[in-house]
Amino acid sequence: MIDFQNGEIMKLRQADMQDVGSLVGKILLPGEQVVGVYKTVRDRVIFTDRRVMTLDIQGATGKKQEVTSLPYRKIVCFSVETSGILDVDSELELCFSGMGRVRFEFFGSSHIAEIAQVLGKYIL
Repeated sequence: MIDFQNGEIMKLRQADMQDVGSLVGKILLPGEQVVGVYKTVRDRVIFTDRRVMTLDIQGATGKKQEVTSLPYRKIVCFSVETSGILDVDSELELCFSGMGRVRFEFFGSSHIAEIAQVLGKYIL
């Protein structure tokens, strides 16, 4: 589960759209579309047209997995920070009703504007 108490930061790189993981692929709803996939060394953050999911791959073999599903309808506000000349990372902070906030940090070109557009479309 995402650590909302500490405003968890995940440093992410863009991944292939097919790299959602077997567990996430099985729990997508009929008609739900993946719009972005980002990864750390092992873990994933998947943005769909309905929610953001985190995939925590655990253990030495990676067979143990935990998925956290955060529906866009629970987001009360979000903040986007784009990269600059010296600071090449962009950030996305999401505030969830009744849960807290989480912050994702993206390396390099991460299409942060497209993510913000998807979020705006589904929560505003």
